[in-house]
Amino acid sequence: GDEEDDGKTPGKKVGAGIAAARAERRKKQPDLDDDDRRSRYQGGRKLIRKGTNTAAPRRESVALELPCNVRSFSEAAGVPSGRVLATLMQMGQMLNINASLDRELAELLAVELGVQIQFRTPESLEENLIQQMEDLEDSQESLVTRSPIVTFLGHVDHGKTSLLDYLIGTRIVKGEAGGITQHIRAYQVEKDGRLISFVDTPGHEAFTEMRARGANVTDIAVLVIAVDDGIMPQTEEAISHAKAADVPIVVALNKIDLPGVDANRILSQMTEFGLTPSEWGGDVEVVRTSAISGQGMDELLETILTVAELNDYKANPNRPGMGVCLESEQQSDKGVIAKLIVQTGTLKVGDIIVCGSSYGRVKAIYDTLNTSVQLKSAGPSVPVNITGLDQAPGAGDRFHVLENIAQARELAEARQRQSREQSLSGSSPKVSFETFQDLLQSGRLGKTEEKAELNLIIRADARGSLEAIEKELSKLEHPEVRIRILQKSVGGISVADVTLASASQAVIVGFNVIPDEQARSLADERNVEIRRYNIIYKLAEDIKAIIEGRLRPEERIVELGRALVK
Repeated sequence: GDEEDDGKTPGKKVGAGIAAARAERRKKQPDLDDDDRRSRYQGGRKLIRKGTNTAAPRRESVALELPCNVRSFSEAAGVPSGRVLATLMQMGQMLNINASLDRELAELLAVELGVQIQFRTPESLEENLIQQMEDLEDSQESLVTRSPIVTFLGHVDHGKTSLLDYLIGTRIVKGEAGGITQHIRAYQVEKDGRLISFVDTPGHEAFTEMRARGANVTDIAVLVIAVDDGIMPQTEEAISHAKAADVPIVVALNKIDLPGVDANRILSQMTEFGLTPSEWGGDVEVVRTSAISGQGMDELLETILTVAELNDYKANPNRPGMGVCLESEQQSDKGVIAKLIVQTGTLKVGDIIVCGSSYGRVKAIYDTLNTSVQLKSAGPSVPVNITGLDQAPGAGDRFHVLENIAQARELAEARQRQSREQSLSGSSPKVSFETFQDLLQSGRLGKTEEKAELNLIIRADARGSLEAIEKELSKLEHPEVRIRILQKSVGGISVADVTLASASQAVIVGFNVIPDEQARSLADERNVEIRRYNIIYKLAEDIKAIIEGRLRPEERIVELGRALVK
């Protein structure tokens, strides 16, 4: 027993010493309130904080810029990062503090934590720079009259190229017209001290390709019709493309010097396609021309200038240049040569431009006809060739002048990424029967005279079927929707139909006809909808259901197989 007493005495003394030391330490430390003590001691155990809590106090409503990570979300919401990570773990997301959050996950996280956060995506250079330049309106004082931009359309055998070569050979470069080998040419003709800019495209396909990219550079369309042939199927397509572009049409009746031709027959044909000659009380000017004798060429230029005066085309030359790339090529000695047409502003040597997914500094500006002539600048409606871009841009790509080469590079790279993502993921249909109602309600459809337009391209097996379909569609009236038939013709669905549908956001309707293989693959590539019917009333009922907002379940045609009979 004595041994036990002897053993306890030192223990009591040690315990008393520890208690005295603790009391002494408490006197030296500042007084802690109850909340601090609770945070330091919990359940008898001392909690040691590791790191620093950077989270701000919880906020009622806060704006957070995307993309963000867990750390920035925690700091913005005022919630400890540990709690954020724990909530993510409960949601099945094993992330660390530096992991990125997409918009959907960030919104779910905010709901789980009970915080109000407004997520905003930072403005891209496309929105910040390019859109501001496009939306910038010029004051009336800064606008000056510019020369009209004219495109020749029609069947190539009807003398379109001959007319243009006559204008070039006699007006600009005598003897040099045959040396021009570009696929798309652009040049200017002077008439009575005024200039006219001509864009020569290889048929209406290229004309529509440029519209498909949102680059409608044409002010006036000249439709060339040979008097001995009349309106051919290709001419009919050219009329549809010019009408879809909503530009004034001037008709050139070519080969008028041939013996025995009847111009009145062509005028009668024109009325069948909605083109009423001015001499018959309509609004379409008709000029009788001959590329061989030169008859009517001066009158054609005067008519174009008269139409231009009526429309009063103007632009502001005192701003950074904007316009469209018509064509580009890669040459071994000069590098990339881009053929541009300036729509507004002035393009100068040394300007930094971005065109589609290409960019660079303009090293030289050349005249489009005489490529040995260098220019210092180019104003509105002037076509030029330039060098200095890093790669060849696409036809129809818009170009803009920027101040910073770094911004131009960043914008071009962003467009490359976006183009690559779109090609990999595919894009939604431009307009289909299924999406028309959604587009109409969201206000994203073009409206004319306070009516939304449903564009249709109709192909049928017989002319009588076309007339019956058109008669049925004419019975459909709606206060908010107008049915616009861009083209109606007999025969199978062709590549030209798909190209026009892509440019004009139209739906192709086939009655007892099918698309050929090329048209089918192009429609899949461009997400153009092709609807096929064999009963006229079924077609009319479907379109009536569309414009009245009571769309029926989608019907899909599943093909078991296809055969090509050779």
